[in-house]
Amino acid sequence: MQAKLAVLVSGNGSNLQAMIDAIAFGLLPAEIAIVISSRSDAYALERAARAGIPTAVVPRKAYADNEAYSEALLEVLAPYQPDLLLLAGFMSVLSDRFVNHYAGRIMNTHPALIPAFCGPGFYGARVHQAVLDYGAKVSGASIIFVETGVDTGPIILQEAVPVYDTDTADSLAERVLAVEHRLYVKAVRYYLAGRLHIRGRRVYITPGEGGEK
Repeated sequence: MQAKLAVLVSGNGSNLQAMIDAIAFGLLPAEIAIVISSRSDAYALERAARAGIPTAVVPRKAYADNEAYSEALLEVLAPYQPDLLLLAGFMSVLSDRFVNHYAGRIMNTHPALIPAFCGPGFYGARVHQAVLDYGAKVSGASIIFVETGVDTGPIILQEAVPVYDTDTADSLAERVLAVEHRLYVKAVRYYLAGRLHIRGRRVYITPGEGGEK
């Protein structure tokens, strides 16, 4: 039986595309049951439509606060009963009730090595510019389970990406994003195989069949 994924988006949706491609190539035993966007003009909706995936738009601006918005998202998600929620460039903060409802079943990405360059205000190009401004020699990508804080959840996977003297925010973002796509698919694959176990702040990954990593 295939697992059901729900993907929440706000923009381009390149991580959504990585999941669509991974499923098409047989790397993930899953289907994307619904893609929900906080913006009607998100290109991610076109990616979903091309793949024949149902979509919904729940505009953040139509709701007074994160609590009301999160309640609307819960209502849209309820009929699909997703096994795992993936945030893919989703730019809205989810309420505590939403996160607790799907506790241990929401993943997100961050384009830096948490706990560096993360938290409120650190998203998109801002992250990469902050890395450059600080003079860091290494950045990277992180995949986490979502908790009620911003970028505070247990870390599933991380991978370092070198920062070059010639880098701009755009060039660094391009290299980090390529790693992010690969790590996100791997994290979902591990989850679907039952290989991820949260103990306190740590995520333990059990070996796969034949010692597969």
